[in-house]
Amino acid sequence: MVNTERMDDRLTRAWAALRGLFGRRGVLLHVAGDVGDGPVIILLHGIASSAATFTTLVPLLDQKYRCISIELLGFGDSPAPADAEYTIEEHVAAIDATIRSLRLRAPFILVGHSLGALLASRYAARYPAQVSRLVLVSPPVYLAPAEFSHLRQRAQIGAYLKAYEFLRENKEFTITNAARIGRLLQISTVFEISERNWNAFILSLKNCIESQTTVSDIATVKVPIDVVYGSLDQFIAPGTMGILEQLRNATMHRVEVNDHLMRPRLARAVAKAIG
Repeated sequence: MVNTERMDDRLTRAWAALRGLFGRRGVLLHVAGDVGDGPVIILLHGIASSAATFTTLVPLLDQKYRCISIELLGFGDSPAPADAEYTIEEHVAAIDATIRSLRLRAPFILVGHSLGALLASRYAARYPAQVSRLVLVSPPVYLAPAEFSHLRQRAQIGAYLKAYEFLRENKEFTITNAARIGRLLQISTVFEISERNWNAFILSLKNCIESQTTVSDIATVKVPIDVVYGSLDQFIAPGTMGILEQLRNATMHRVEVNDHLMRPRLARAVAKAIG
């Protein structure tokens, strides 16, 4: 005899799962800026940030390009679904849905800063026909410590990952000190960790930065890749830029006396790389 109550329960769960799947694919992100005319550049900011990241860059480009700044899932004015896990797949699915909603003529130039660089790499690997050029700015590329042959490099990578784990597990410390750092460096407009974006921050950190396959993603990209990074970038682990340098279609741009942020010196280097 068929247990209709149990069958109804299974059907309810199945429909809920389908709604969640298609709903996540359909999440539209906030388009914070759309200025200029010409070939399209899509700009993706980093973790705990917003489209304000590109304040110094867009004015260097919008005379020749149409610059579209998209705010990532859970950050800026973009939605933060209560059930989001902020995996790289979810981030990229939201980026793809948003780009498709703009009905752009592909291909376009894709620029990502920090976490945005990792997401841009995955997007370019997944949708190769959409991207004509990939520009990775301050990319926090990490490999598993075991993949490094030198003990010192293993220890350095391990230290980064332990630091990120500490930030995730100590909410009050992280939120309090993020605000202090932002005020001290006068970067509060582009670096924010708060109650509102806490889940987006810790889950993006865990699922996209600490656990990543960025080197593999980049290796599959066939279009030209420009990697722009500061010599003082505190989030780039020693040895990782050397790995990217070995890729045939990657051009490295090291910017002296610049840290992780999109300061004027770094912005000029990005604009020059784009041309």
